[in-house]
Amino acid sequence: MNTYARLLLRLQPNGRQLIQQQQQTLPTVVSTIRKASSGGTLEYDSPKAYKLHMLEQGPSTHVSCNREEGLDFYKKMQVVRRMEASANNMYKSKLIRGFCHLYSGQEAVCVGMKAAMDKNDSLITAYRAHGWTYMMGVPVTGVLAELTGRKTGCAEGRGGSMHMYAPNFYGGNGIVGAQVPLGAGVAFAHKYRGESNVCIALYGDGAANQGQVFEAFNMAKLWSLPCIFVCENNGYGMGTSTQRASANPNFYTRCEYIPGIWVDGMDVLAVREATRFARDWCTSGKGPMIMEMATYRYFGHSMSDPGTSYRTREEIQDVRKSRDPITSFREKVVQANLATEEEFKNIDNEVKKIIEDAENHAQNDPELHVDELYSHVYSNPPPGFKIRGCDNFTYKDINK
Repeated sequence: MNTYARLLLRLQPNGRQLIQQQQQTLPTVVSTIRKASSGGTLEYDSPKAYKLHMLEQGPSTHVSCNREEGLDFYKKMQVVRRMEASANNMYKSKLIRGFCHLYSGQEAVCVGMKAAMDKNDSLITAYRAHGWTYMMGVPVTGVLAELTGRKTGCAEGRGGSMHMYAPNFYGGNGIVGAQVPLGAGVAFAHKYRGESNVCIALYGDGAANQGQVFEAFNMAKLWSLPCIFVCENNGYGMGTSTQRASANPNFYTRCEYIPGIWVDGMDVLAVREATRFARDWCTSGKGPMIMEMATYRYFGHSMSDPGTSYRTREEIQDVRKSRDPITSFREKVVQANLATEEEFKNIDNEVKKIIEDAENHAQNDPELHVDELYSHVYSNPPPGFKIRGCDNFTYKDINK
């Protein structure tokens, strides 16, 4: 028993019950794999993939993908996993400074959701943004170079880990929960312009008790905004379990006037199917929807958190062995005779080369010149426009 568990038993009257509830909330994947037919399709039933709130019917529990989709999903999840491993190593080597929150373990969420999105849909997330940045179109070099503060980073090295952007991707936001009302605003823009698109606003279980989250829920419902509010529940808000922090840890039921879906966030195909359902709901004029993605993070809250003072190493290893989104999906594809182990090894080698090249680029790309502090302060500055420095004698011409 770890220190956290011992303290909980001593300090909380229902400590043992809380520990048991925390362990029981970890989702289990129950599925029946069907061998691929001559058409090359992976299909299976996952009856425990969803739970519904204020919905008579939910996403289909029968999920499928063809060979091309399966290999594509696997490769993307591997890229995110290895990219975060690279960020972890560079941070420990002090090539990356400041805050750094890794997405390892949650890959099925970003890959599965993106597979169900339209190219003109919008998305905004919190500070655990590297995986989403890649999935929204930024190459690995743009992510890692941003982490090391280099010119070819997706924000020219200015944003770092928490502030990455791309077309229709509004960050990377460092203030807990603040991205949720912003996401409602982006959804309002879609509706105002008459666009058949949604905004996906992601937040963590640690942000789920923020007042501004519920204010955004209220406005989104009043105005029937096409917004999908997604709680990425990885079990812990920083070092506090959801059972200790939330009176109602069933985040998909937290709103009495917006329907919700609990989703097994470790199953990439279940995530895609649930997102399709939510997107169809929102774009048909029915208003917003809440989704809770039950997932897990392997690293600590951030690089400064070892992640083992409030949970056991055995718990982490158990999830890696039994519920890992990448290895479990790979096993399903192989069992369905959709691809061979040799093909997956080739993909792994290809991904490894992509990450190595991007890591080398991120370490050797030029850093920003100090004069870049004066750029991007004003929009479209006129010719010869100057900005004052930190004293009365320093003025810099800017052109961007």
